[in-house]
Amino acid sequence: MNFIDKKITVTQAITILVKNDIDADKNDAILILDFLYLISKNTNKIEGKTSESLTTNRTSKKAR
Repeated sequence: MNFIDKKITVTQAITILVKNDIDADKNDAILILDFLYLISKNTNKIEGKTSESLTTNRTSKKAR
């Protein structure tokens, strides 16, 4: 699978996994990242959302 807007590199994923005592190599990290991006993509489709960054979901207006 090829996701254009990947924000986390394989190296970053391995670092995060190691910090959480999970031993993973490059292939494991690629598989995990692809799975998480796929879940995210499908969740957005179900909820009727498109891929957006967190900044577009934030608002500077106070709730009344």
